[in-house]
Amino acid sequence: MKALVKTKPGPGNLELLDVSEPEVSGDLVKIRVVYAGICGTDLHTWDGLYPGNKPPVILGHEFSGYVAETGPEVRTLKPGDRVTSETTFSTCGECVFCQQKEYNLCSFRKGIGTQVNGSFAPYVLSREESVHKLPGTVSLLSAALTEPLACAVHGCLEQSSAASGDVALVLGPGAIGLLSAMTLLSRGATVIVAGVSADEERFTLARELGVQRTVDQQKEDLAGVVMELSAGAGAAPVIECSGNIKALNAGLQLAAKQADIVQLGIFSQQYNEVDTSVFFPRELRLVGSRTQKPSSWRTAIALMGEGRLVPEKLVSGIFSLEDWRRAFQTVKDHGGIKTVIQCSGE
Repeated sequence: MKALVKTKPGPGNLELLDVSEPEVSGDLVKIRVVYAGICGTDLHTWDGLYPGNKPPVILGHEFSGYVAETGPEVRTLKPGDRVTSETTFSTCGECVFCQQKEYNLCSFRKGIGTQVNGSFAPYVLSREESVHKLPGTVSLLSAALTEPLACAVHGCLEQSSAASGDVALVLGPGAIGLLSAMTLLSRGATVIVAGVSADEERFTLARELGVQRTVDQQKEDLAGVVMELSAGAGAAPVIECSGNIKALNAGLQLAAKQADIVQLGIFSQQYNEVDTSVFFPRELRLVGSRTQKPSSWRTAIALMGEGRLVPEKLVSGIFSLEDWRRAFQTVKDHGGIKTVIQCSGE
């Protein structure tokens, strides 16, 4: 089969190669991949800037498809099931985080598309525990975005205390920012999405998704909007999705007392100047949110199944696996909102 392989470390070194189809054993499930989303970490890997990637490895970790074959220990899945899968392929199974099913924090975790072969191929393997059947109401295209949606769920609902009636501020209207906005809306929050003039297409989609207010910070006063909608209290929670330190510092200034500020964006610099003057007087909580865990997936799939979130609305382009280079370049050039590769027929 053809697969998109990171052949060795460094910039580039990404090739569409002929590789053997994976074989099932034990509790492994072979999934025929229909759709696979392109993540920012895939671009970083392409550029040789993502240290978590361990080549040679097939990239891709956001996907959906059909069960093709199951190992002899699999009990809950059968060929033909419509599924998506968590990115966790294996863990130590012994640490406190594994015992709590917080696999995202296991120091020995291996992930699909980073340390083991991923979904930019017609077939991928996953362990039974990580595979989720899809409700009949959820399309395969939406399901391919379950992983980034689960990241948004983890950040907005598990790492913060977002609730109905909150005035939430999302910094950065990229795919994760918009999925975060959708998640917060599903909890009854009033949502403000902030960005810059280049984000106008994304602002339009945000409003179509139900976001109450979008703010182009190059044309409008974000602070004035936040204080008006929050009756002077400030935003809570603040979800940082831009990876821009200026945005984070702006969010800190606009956060309500005892607000959660959740970092979902990844900053380009390891060390950044953060305005620490606001933490003491307002008892703010700056919280990291690392990917997702099984509970995040269950919530994400339930929200999709109920029709409260339809992630496929974010998909702006679908490319063939053979056309991967143009797909990656589209994302790199900030074209559209979410780009997906179709790896086999639906």
